[in-house]
Amino acid sequence: MNYPQLTHSYENHHLDSPRWAEFDTRPDDIIISTSYKSGTTWMQTIIANLLFQDGDIPGAIMEMSPWVDMRIRPFDDIQQTAAAQTHRRFLKTHLPLDGIPYKTDLKYIYVGRDLRDVFMSVWNHYSGHSDAFFEAIASTPYSFPRCPEDIHEFWHGWINKSSFEWESDGYPYWSSTHHSQTWWDYRHLDNIIFVHYSDLLAQPGAEISRLAEFLDIPISAENLDSVVDATSFKSMKANAENVLGGTEVFWKGGAQRFLFKGSNGRWHDVLSEQELKEYEAMKERTLSPGCAAWLEQGRTALT
Repeated sequence: MNYPQLTHSYENHHLDSPRWAEFDTRPDDIIISTSYKSGTTWMQTIIANLLFQDGDIPGAIMEMSPWVDMRIRPFDDIQQTAAAQTHRRFLKTHLPLDGIPYKTDLKYIYVGRDLRDVFMSVWNHYSGHSDAFFEAIASTPYSFPRCPEDIHEFWHGWINKSSFEWESDGYPYWSSTHHSQTWWDYRHLDNIIFVHYSDLLAQPGAEISRLAEFLDIPISAENLDSVVDATSFKSMKANAENVLGGTEVFWKGGAQRFLFKGSNGRWHDVLSEQELKEYEAMKERTLSPGCAAWLEQGRTALT
């Protein structure tokens, strides 16, 4: 069997990938991965509700499900938090599959989204950061620029410039295209499941049921309906502080800014014809046709 190999180290203002070599995993751990702004928090909330179907979730989602490779949170704190958990753990990463040690005894959930929708969401995310966030970033050895005031200026850098030499886009974060392709190349592995943002919007019950089966979590029809309701965008927005916990201080407007719209297609009214040509060029140079189709179309393109 051809398994993923660890070939790159991702170290910048957000990422500290070498932590995973020291992190103590358990055989039943669930790893949730996205590039960013593709439904990470949504998926964490879904998994929390699948694990705690009585609704008694013991803590804020982001605190229960630590982002292991997040540089600004002390690694010892993450290790201690995870080690103290007695329930089945669900952990977050924003790493491509070439930057994290792959293990056959873990379950991996990859969440993808149309890259144009990712861009619109990351614009809201980046432009909404508070001074507290930039102060936290300033404590790292890496600089992170403030967001441009013009969305088109941000697009130009994001689509044409990279933070790592083996990538071609994603600045000042990392490449969503490279990220997706590294996972797509191993979609055949039994312990990796692909879930698309659009499919979660269109048919949440079917997708959550598919996740429960993948994770070997029994769920009744009644409980499935409860999980669907609890993880709707409306419910998450109403309980935003219970989702984000202390991280809400990193955004102007707090948790309500972080959980912004939960919708797709806003790029239609923003991106110009020339910018969409740049998007097509980015797809051509970085994605296989199958991966590009899945990112745009969801499960119907998953083969």
